[in-house]
Amino acid sequence: MQVPSPSAREAASMYGTAVAVFLVILVAALQGSAPPESPFPYHIPLDPEGTLELSWNISYSQETIHFQLLVRELKAGVLFGMSDRGELENADLVVLWTNGDSAYFADAWSDQKGQIHLDAQQDYQLLQAQRTPEGLSLLFTRPLSTCDPQDYLIEDGTVHLVYGVLERPFPSLEDIHTSSLQTGLQRVQLLKPNISVPALPSDTRTMEIRAPDVLVPGQETTYWCYLTELPEGFSRHHIVMYEPIVTKGNEALVHHMEVFQCAAEFESFPRFSGPCESKMKPNRVNYCRHVLAAWALGAKAFYYPEEAGLAFGGAGSSRFLRLEVHYHNPLKIQGRRDSSGIRLYYTATLRRFDAGIMELGLVYTPVMAIPPQETAFVLTGYCTDKCTQLALPPLGIRIFASQLHTHLTGRKVVTVLARDGHEKVIVNRDDHYSPHFQEIRMLKKVVSVHPGDVLITSCTYNTGDRKLATVGGFGILEEMCVNYVHYYPQTQLELCKSAVDPGFLQKYFHLVNRFNSEEVCTCPLTSVPEQFASVPWNSFSRDMLKALYGFAPISMHCNKSSAVRFQGEWNLQPLPQIISVLEESAPRCPASPGQRPTGPTVVSIGGGKG
Repeated sequence: MQVPSPSAREAASMYGTAVAVFLVILVAALQGSAPPESPFPYHIPLDPEGTLELSWNISYSQETIHFQLLVRELKAGVLFGMSDRGELENADLVVLWTNGDSAYFADAWSDQKGQIHLDAQQDYQLLQAQRTPEGLSLLFTRPLSTCDPQDYLIEDGTVHLVYGVLERPFPSLEDIHTSSLQTGLQRVQLLKPNISVPALPSDTRTMEIRAPDVLVPGQETTYWCYLTELPEGFSRHHIVMYEPIVTKGNEALVHHMEVFQCAAEFESFPRFSGPCESKMKPNRVNYCRHVLAAWALGAKAFYYPEEAGLAFGGAGSSRFLRLEVHYHNPLKIQGRRDSSGIRLYYTATLRRFDAGIMELGLVYTPVMAIPPQETAFVLTGYCTDKCTQLALPPLGIRIFASQLHTHLTGRKVVTVLARDGHEKVIVNRDDHYSPHFQEIRMLKKVVSVHPGDVLITSCTYNTGDRKLATVGGFGILEEMCVNYVHYYPQTQLELCKSAVDPGFLQKYFHLVNRFNSEEVCTCPLTSVPEQFASVPWNSFSRDMLKALYGFAPISMHCNKSSAVRFQGEWNLQPLPQIISVLEESAPRCPASPGQRPTGPTVVSIGGGKG
């Protein structure tokens, strides 16, 4: 492989110019927003040991993302990139490597076998390579969309980051195979919304919800539950902001955290601190499910709009809270202590509106099922015009945040708002959704929902590794399709979801029986999961189930917070008629490629600036 070898003067000039341009871009990107704590406001550890740390910033005006990769213990190089689901095959990569004499930086990609190749279009551009007291710092940038078939399209939603450590020199880039490297993945939302931070009230107080001195189990995955309570006589307040508290040194262990409020109908809850799946966990802990706060790796503080706050405390509200911490410990580290949690910022000066949380999507019922061996099966739940017309106030509501949720086979989730039969706007969408990475995300733009609007939530599932149908339900091996939308002003409507009419599902089972001459028991004592388990899954039974879900009437759950439906007829409701759908927007290619390297860039990593 021919590698360009610029002179020291040329290299110095190139880096000096690049750094100057880089700083100008960062300043332009940050104009008009609150002063950041650093030019790179977002940070995550990539690996469990914390030897690789990624920081980044986005310039929406330039449609460019800027990365800083800190390598604390450099060996012979490092690999970083993105792929559809976190695979090292078919990945969009950038690689720093050495052949033993010189070091190089290049835009690359891996094929379906994991072999690495130099990208003909060098969209990752190195701006600076510098030794710091913490390690080697690499500053580089690339457009969000490159229109390069080998590149990953950086878009809203979850991004699966991949990394690898090179422990020995390689003669050339093409000699590197991902299978020979120490590799891993990290999930994150790269494109954070560019919204202003509202000022906090002058009487804002804080409360820390944290599990004290947890001995983190030496296993890969642990969900830790901790019950605490508000002070006696704690009056009604508004939560206006919350942020994570992560014990120093445990940044790579604490994956996500949630605070739940317990059900008000119970006067007391037993104290508990232990694994959520422990047999010692009191059953009453399961009644602490009302989300107050949720944080996931890479997220920063969550702010409520200036005119709204989330109410807690006071009459009709439980004093008991449950903190749930997900520890991701793939190295099975023993003896680590942790006291992480969430800090709530709250005020006694109630804001104009109470914020609310509404469930959209599918009812938790086995009548909605995914056949086995499917790679992209779609289920859709509706919040119908009839329900929003009845339950929403005349001026409607404003959705400002959203948390998408499925169980293990979920791969994509999207909620779309339709008005008068026409899809108008996407509320939230994640085309690379992972059930292992769920967080409340601020929307880039507030979405107004009017009485008579329809909210359509669709989930795409992959059951390629399953032999039986996956039915809807609460179990982790069952499925869900939910969007918890955060909105104001709060209404009585807490759940707006649907499921196929059970009677029409029984007609489907009868039809499958007639076509296949096989016995799917349709007797009254046979459960729906048992019926699905006995379906012979061929092209007919699969296509008919898709058709059933696409035309059969639905049962609507238009429910108040008391779990009672609004008055009206909600069974055998027709599917909303959608006349026009939103068109997929084509990725915008960079207007001009500008000055890009044509091959690997020579890098000095011995000391000082590159």
